[in-house]
Amino acid sequence: MGMTMSQKILAAHAGLSEVRAGQLIEASLDLVLGNDITTPVAINVMGDFQSDKVFDREKIALVMDHFVPNKDIKSAENCKCCREFAAKHGITNYFDVGRMGIEHALLPEEGLTVAGDLIIGADSHTCTYGALGAFSTGVGSTDMAAGMATGRAWFKVPEAVRFNITGEKKRFVSGKDLILHIIGKIGVDGALYRSMEFTGDGISGLSIDDRLTVANMAIEAGGKNGIFPVDDITEEYLREHGKRSYKVYEADSDAEYAEEYTIDLSELKPTVAYPHLPSNTRTIDEASEDHIKVDQAVIGSCTNGRISDLRAAAEILKGKKTAEGVRCIVIPGTQKIYLQALEEGLIRTFIEAGAIVSTPTCGPCLGGYMGILAAGEKCISTTNRNFVGRMGHVDSEIYLSSPAVAAASAVKGYISDPAEVM
Repeated sequence: MGMTMSQKILAAHAGLSEVRAGQLIEASLDLVLGNDITTPVAINVMGDFQSDKVFDREKIALVMDHFVPNKDIKSAENCKCCREFAAKHGITNYFDVGRMGIEHALLPEEGLTVAGDLIIGADSHTCTYGALGAFSTGVGSTDMAAGMATGRAWFKVPEAVRFNITGEKKRFVSGKDLILHIIGKIGVDGALYRSMEFTGDGISGLSIDDRLTVANMAIEAGGKNGIFPVDDITEEYLREHGKRSYKVYEADSDAEYAEEYTIDLSELKPTVAYPHLPSNTRTIDEASEDHIKVDQAVIGSCTNGRISDLRAAAEILKGKKTAEGVRCIVIPGTQKIYLQALEEGLIRTFIEAGAIVSTPTCGPCLGGYMGILAAGEKCISTTNRNFVGRMGHVDSEIYLSSPAVAAASAVKGYISDPAEVM
């Protein structure tokens, strides 16, 4: 029996000719990632290990993004801890104010994640890099500490679910709508500890930004990772951004999959996830009929803060005004994206429409700052989670959508179809 893409990457990094689902292995790592929340915990754990060295200062990335610029004394102390650790060990890839970005938007942009890599990160959305043909997955801070100290981690080889993507997506349908549709179809535990492997001729119609969004939310279906095949679009991106060589792995024709689904992109519509689960999805037709008034719209995050996302939102907002009583918050994913948006005139479009533009930060996504919700408030958001209290008060509500839907909703004042606003 053959192996999937994920299994081949794990086998190669474990020094094995093959691996099977359920097998426990120890494998070498290409990158270990931490942020300003999870890294201080890992640093303390390394102290418990009595380890005073990192395995490779160039294979560790520390990104200050959740509460940066610091919102309070605790967040300032956390960043100080990370900053001092990075200086002590000469960490090459340390990103702070001025050189920062939301980690899962920043690392691909910096060329730190490439096809064939094995990556762990102390953040659940580390699965993002599967868009580039890497095996990447989130871990706890203890595993991050072990990874920083030894350059190795243990894994249980996941079984796989194959998603055969066909057809061509229509206007205003994006990678966000695809992954929300999938999560709505299989549930938040539909791929529990499984590799979500995307195949099919429809993938050629998905941009790298689309794929990054899909892979980013694999965890919202319970997935261990999400992964796309490496095609011409991927290789062009890697040539543009990559700073080192990469390796392409392909699934065997006789690879075993626990389940298989076929998704026709041409049948998809813009999709919205209602509170309080990403699986509670409805099409924009259904959502529009519900006429749900929103108090806030957030466009950004590690899921949808890339330049194509900002362009999609700006296309809707250009020449219009946000509805009275709606707070529209736009968060570019990185400084480079911010600058590009400025050069393209997108920032002017947002401000003239009545939105505000934030420094790159996770901010409101996890209820940190820059857009906390009060009791009873509703937010349409391009983020990845809409759990109870995720963005503020436990009696607030989050509706997940694409940037186009979020922007249209900001203009109308209630969840709306982008086609009705253009």
